[in-house]
Amino acid sequence: MNNISMKLNADKLILQALAEDITSEDITTNAVMPEYCHGEVDLICKQNGVIAGLEIFKRVFELLDENVEVKMYCKDGNTVKNGEIMAVVCGDIRALLSGERTALNYLQRMSGIATYTRSIADLLAGSNTKLLDTRKTTPNNRIFEKYAVKVGGGFNHRYNLSDGVLLKDNHINAAGGVEKAILMAKEYAPFVRKIEVEVENLDMVREAVNAGADIIMLDNMTPEMMKKAIEIIHGRAKTECSGNITRENVAALVDIGVDYISSGALTHSSPILDISLKNLRVK
Repeated sequence: MNNISMKLNADKLILQALAEDITSEDITTNAVMPEYCHGEVDLICKQNGVIAGLEIFKRVFELLDENVEVKMYCKDGNTVKNGEIMAVVCGDIRALLSGERTALNYLQRMSGIATYTRSIADLLAGSNTKLLDTRKTTPNNRIFEKYAVKVGGGFNHRYNLSDGVLLKDNHINAAGGVEKAILMAKEYAPFVRKIEVEVENLDMVREAVNAGADIIMLDNMTPEMMKKAIEIIHGRAKTECSGNITRENVAALVDIGVDYISSGALTHSSPILDISLKNLRVK
C-alpha cells in the first residue's frame, strides 16, 4: 500500500480505530508513564504464516507520534516463523503502549487473511484458475482485507457496488428473469463495465450466455454440473464458481476448468495470525 493510498484512504480509518480505543485518554499508560521516555519493543511472530499489513502497523504509531521509528526485518508477503522478530518499534513509550492493540489488531487480521489465502492459492498453483475474494469483508476494513488477499496470492473481485455489474438471484427476480436482467444492465451500465450474472442451474446458464453475459458465476453447483455448464458456455463468457468454497474443498475444483474461483471465506473466516509486541525496554 503506497503513501498516497495510505493518506487518502487508510489514515482516516486508522484514526477512527484509534479514537475507538482512546476516547479521552489512555488511563493506564498515563498512570505509569506520565512524561516522555524513549524505549523500544520487539514485534514477534508466535505462529508460522504470511505477514501482511506492516505499513498499516507502522502507520498506527506514526499517527500517534510522527517521531516513532519502526525497524522492519521482513516485508509483506514474506513467510514468517514462530519466534521470529519481525520488527523493532522505537520511540516515546506512551505512543508504543497506546498504539499497541490497534496496530496488532490490523496486523494479526491482515496476516491471517494472507496466510489463509496463500494456503488456497498454493492448491491452485499450475492451473489457469485465479482465486478471488468477495465483498464479505468487515465493515470499514475492506481496503485492508482486500490488500491482504493480494499479498497472500489471491486477486480482488469488484471492490464495491460501483465497481461492476453482478446480477445475483435477487436482482434477477427483481428484473423478471436472467435475460431481462442482462439486457437492462447492458442498457444502463457504461459500456466499459463487464456484466456478470449468477446462475444456479443449466437452463439459467443457457439463458445467460445467449443474452451476452461477460462472466457467468456458477453458484453452488456440483463439479459435474459445472463441467456441463462450461461445455454449454464454450468460451463465450468467462466462468467463475462460487458458494462455500474453502481450503478443504477447493482441490476438487482445480481440474474443472473455470477461470475464477471466488471465496468469501478468505475474508470472513480466516483465523488471525498470532503476533505480539514483547520485551519493552527503556532506552
